[in-house]
Parts: sequence; structure tokens; C-alpha cells
Amino acid sequence: MHRSSRFRTALIGGSAVFALACATPGFANAAASPGHNRHAVTVKPAWTTHASAQSAVTGAHHLSFNVVLNMRDAAGAQALAKAVSDPASAEYGHYVTAAQWRHRFAPTSSQIADVVAWLKSQGLTVGTVPANGRFIPVTGSVSAVNQAFQTTMRHYSLRGAAQTAPSTSLTVPESISPLVAGVSGLDSTAMAHPTSNTGTTTSDLKGPSSSPEMMRPLTSTSTSTLPGPPPAFVNAGPCSKYYGQKSAKALPKLVKNPMSYAVCGYQPAQIRGAYGLDTASRLKLNGSGVTVAIVDAYAAPTIYQDASKYARKHDQRNPLLKSKFTQDLPSSYSHVNECGGNGWYGEETLDVEAVHATAPGANIRYVGGASCYDTDLDAAVNRVVDQHSATIITNSYGDAGEPTSITDVAAEHQTAIQAAAEGISLLFSSGDNGDEVADLGYRTVDYEASDPWVTAVGGTSLKVNRYNGYAGEQGWGTGKSTLTNGKWDPKPPAYVYGGGGGTSKLFTQPWYQKGVVPTSISNYFGNGPHRAVPDVAMDADPQTGFLVGETQAFPNGSTRYAEYRIGGTSLASPLFAGVVAVASQGNHRPLGFLNPSLYSLSGTHALRDVNHGKAVTDAVVRVDYVNGVNAKDGTVTSARTLNQTGTIFTRKGYDDVTGVGSPNGLSFLRALQHR
Repeated sequence: MHRSSRFRTALIGGSAVFALACATPGFANAAASPGHNRHAVTVKPAWTTHASAQSAVTGAHHLSFNVVLNMRDAAGAQALAKAVSDPASAEYGHYVTAAQWRHRFAPTSSQIADVVAWLKSQGLTVGTVPANGRFIPVTGSVSAVNQAFQTTMRHYSLRGAAQTAPSTSLTVPESISPLVAGVSGLDSTAMAHPTSNTGTTTSDLKGPSSSPEMMRPLTSTSTSTLPGPPPAFVNAGPCSKYYGQKSAKALPKLVKNPMSYAVCGYQPAQIRGAYGLDTASRLKLNGSGVTVAIVDAYAAPTIYQDASKYARKHDQRNPLLKSKFTQDLPSSYSHVNECGGNGWYGEETLDVEAVHATAPGANIRYVGGASCYDTDLDAAVNRVVDQHSATIITNSYGDAGEPTSITDVAAEHQTAIQAAAEGISLLFSSGDNGDEVADLGYRTVDYEASDPWVTAVGGTSLKVNRYNGYAGEQGWGTGKSTLTNGKWDPKPPAYVYGGGGGTSKLFTQPWYQKGVVPTSISNYFGNGPHRAVPDVAMDADPQTGFLVGETQAFPNGSTRYAEYRIGGTSLASPLFAGVVAVASQGNHRPLGFLNPSLYSLSGTHALRDVNHGKAVTDAVVRVDYVNGVNAKDGTVTSARTLNQTGTIFTRKGYDDVTGVGSPNGLSFLRALQHR
């Protein structure tokens, strides 16, 4: 589950709100005035102030990082993106090509050459610059980095973990400073984690885990070679084929409504039925002709084999044809140990199987990042946008909290604006830690979901009836009570996880949220209207999760395909990507940046308003193996309460758990087609 290893200790307040155009390094420049004809382009990470400084990094050690460049005419780029994305604009849908974008907004070849020449003069090695000039890949020794940017790379101890980062702000000569948005990749905490979630916590399993909620021991043998299949995970029984099928009335009562055993994992037909996509399929709308890109770190070696087998087993009428699946992978991988290489395999497989479930006719393009570091994932997304190799991109990863420096968002933000201008729908899961209070100690939204130029997909708890029909949704927020000596302990609330949401401190309110998002949400921090998250929602609760199949390594030494239930907003995002693919097919053209259309549909029959207030009235029962694979070490029984969401909660209209709501079948598809 979990979003990130960025241990943010502070957020940007209202007096330093990020400029959406991301046009100049003004924020970074304002942070320091080094003089001597140099300008600061990146402030030192805020967390270093609270960490324990250790020794300087050895000068001979080599680093890889990106020098992020500014767009030309950033204000014009944002105006264009808005015009082609707003249904009320005469330019709506008049997207530009990647080549047209580069011609108007990319740094010129001479500008890039000036920065490259300076980098080389500092003894640094420059890699291949993407066609849109978004960044310059650089490698070099720590000594060269220190000298070039007049800083000192230092080791730190942060919450007991070893990290590295610059100890001062980074500066560049005045002659090139207007071209440079900042330097990214020198902060070792800037890593993302997948947001898939088996829904099993460390108190259920006594074995090793990579995080409190991601019950997958992550293994690898080197920093560049991908490991074999991940350790197996098996769901224990009993479980229900559909919501409410198997009653748990023999157990003590915990909540108002009767409890049943959690679903075994919804299958494609159940998801399509609940969200009205089976009706669309009968009308020959299944995403045919539309390409959805999936971006994650690394690449599961058995991803197509597993997804194809899954489709044959659970969706025989909709096989995943080899011609419908392509991959775009890096030439090499890095940081495999740090990123937990095969811990990403389940996420990747889930994404493919979820997209195919909602859009079985769509083309799927898996795009792998060279590592889980933000620079590598950003580069993968930028590659899709700059090559325009898909019209929908779904991303099931992100950072816990928001960055404290403009540099951390510069490249990603510019790529998102370019995607909108080209008519590419860019989706990010909103996170799995709710308001982040339980995880970080303060309320915040997660990035990249908080960027106003992406569509943030939040989570619900979906009820599917015996006829594959929609039986209701609640906001995804899970509390957990364990059955101990015949009693549930603790009594609700006992929050463990839920769909990410809330109010950004980094981004002011975008135009499309005005008049839709309540002031109590947009101005939650009292510093004026800001971006609210999420925008839309679909099933994410692991207790009402999706059945996924992948190749796994079992304790007896066998390696084989097996299935288990999974959830997280990393389920919601690819599910919604498939819905968008179906709508795009019916529209006969890309839908582009979705948020203006989504908010214009708020309160209509196109969306289901997930409105259940704060009351905790429903729960399901789970039985989990203590060792995660079999009954050898016993089982644990727990009750998981629904709609337990902390300081964010569902309410009538827009809310910060489910956004404008969940898609309502044909009504939603047709409404998007008439934008």
C-alpha cells in the first residue's frame, strides 16, 4: 500500500504558494541570495533541518540526477492547456501534437546547449535529453557535484534511516539560471512506492514486511538485476463471492448493520456490472482503438503471461491478445535493493488486469521506470507524453505528503501541462493513508495527486450484489478490530488506512473547482482557496477488492501462478482509466484533461454521489493466515469497518474522500461524449 519514503517535515504555506505555470525558478531564487553572480535554483530539503547530520559523502562516489529546464512561454503553455481542456472554450478539443508543443514551448537547442556546456565544463557527464527538453540527465562524482552547485552532499539520519542530500541550496551561474528550474534526484528520500494493498497489517502477519501495510517481503540480489517472483500471499477463508453473501452472524456484533465475510475478490464481470460497463459492452463500447499507458517502476517478467491467464480464467469472452499488449522498458535498472524490486510486480500486474477488466478492447502499453526514484518515474511519464504513445496514462504510485521545493514538482508539473495540451488524460491514485494524520502526524494530501493538472482518483468501498449489480458505495476508510477472547478489540474507531484526500497547501484552487468544492474544504487551512483532492473515485477498499493473479514464490520452493484479493487507490486509478478508454471510444476522439468536464458534471446523473456522512454502520469480517500463506501458524479474525475516514469524510456533493463521485455507467459515458 503506502505512498512513499519522502519523510516531509514541513509544507509550503500560503505565503509561498507554488505558481501553477512553473515558469521560472522564482521560488527557489527567493529562498537564497548567494551572490557572486550565482543564483539558487534548488533549496536544500526541508527535512535536513530536523535530521541528524552525519559525515560528508565520499567525493569519489557517483551520482545520477536531472537538471530540470524551464519551458519557454510557460504562461502561454498553461493558457493553451486550459483552452483545449475546458468544455466552455471555443478551443476545446483542439489539441496540439507533440511536435507542435516542442516548437512553441520547449527550450531551444541553443538554450539546452548552453546548460550542457556548463555541466560538461564542471566535469559532469550528460545523457540523452528528451525531445521536449524537459530535463538533462547528468552523472558525476560527488566532488564534481559539490563544486558545480557549490554545496556539500551529506549523509543524514532521518527517523533511524540513512539518507543523503545536499546540505545547502544549489546554485548555478547567473548566465544559465533563467533556463534552469532546478536540480532533482540528489535527495535520496524522493522515492515512490506502489499503492496496491492486500489489506493485511503487520498485526495480522508476524513475518517480515516492507511497510506497515504492504505485506510483501521485498527481495533482490543486486542494485541493477531484477529479482524473481515475489513471496506468495494467500487469502484465507471464509469469504463471500459477492458483498454480503456469507453472514458472520455467529460472531459478536460490532456495528449497527449485520456483518458478512469480506469478498474473495471481485472479478471483471462484477466490476463491469456494478459500474454499468456491461451495458456499454453490448453496445460495442469496450475501449477498442484506445491506448492506455501504465507507468510503474521496473517490469514483472511474467506480466503478460499472468494477465493473459487471468483473463482466460475469469473473462473468457475478453482475452488479452498479445497484439493488444506492448511494453516500453528502460535499457537498465537501478536501486533495486532500495526500491524492493519485485514488490512492484503485483502492482504492475494489478494495473494491467484492472484496465483490461473495465476496457477489455483497449490497447495496453506498460511503461517501466528504471527505478522507483521520482526522477526515473517522471522520465517514464514524460516519455509517454513526449512520444504521445497513449491517450490515457494511469499511475499507481506517489509520495506521502507534498514536496517543499519547487524543483520537486517542476518537471512533473510541466509534463502534466503538456499532456493536457496534447489531449492526454493523466491519472494518479490519491493515496492510501487518508488524511495522512496517522502516517505523518499532520494533515496533508499526497503528491502527484495534488497537482491541479492531473486527475486524482480516490477510493470507495463497493458493494456488488449477486447479479453483478451496483448495491452501493461508501467512502473508503477502514478501521480494524481483532477478535480476542471472544471480543472485538479495540472498538471503532481504530483507523488503519483509506483513500487519500484533503486540501493542498502547495497549489491554489484551480478554475474548475470553483463553485463546486465547498469553502470548508478549499479553505481548510484558512489561507485562501486551494486545490482539493480527489477528483473522482472508484472501488479501492481491500475488503471489497479485486482478485488479481500473478506468479509467486511459495515457501516450499515452488513458483507458480496464484490469485489473491487486492485493493488500494492503485486499483481505483486503472479501473477509472478503463472507464475513460470506453468513453473515449464512444467519443471518437481523446477526452484529454478530464477535470473541467468532471466538475461540470457534479450533481448530475452522470455521477453517483457517494454520500453516507460520518457514521460507521457497516463492517466485514476477514480471516487471515498468520504467516500469509497457510494455516500452519494459525489465523487471525478481524472486523473491518467501512467509511471511517478521519478528518476527511463523505458528504452531499463534492467531498474530500470521493471527489465528485463515482462514474454512473452509460450516463457517465454519454455525458463525457457530449462535452
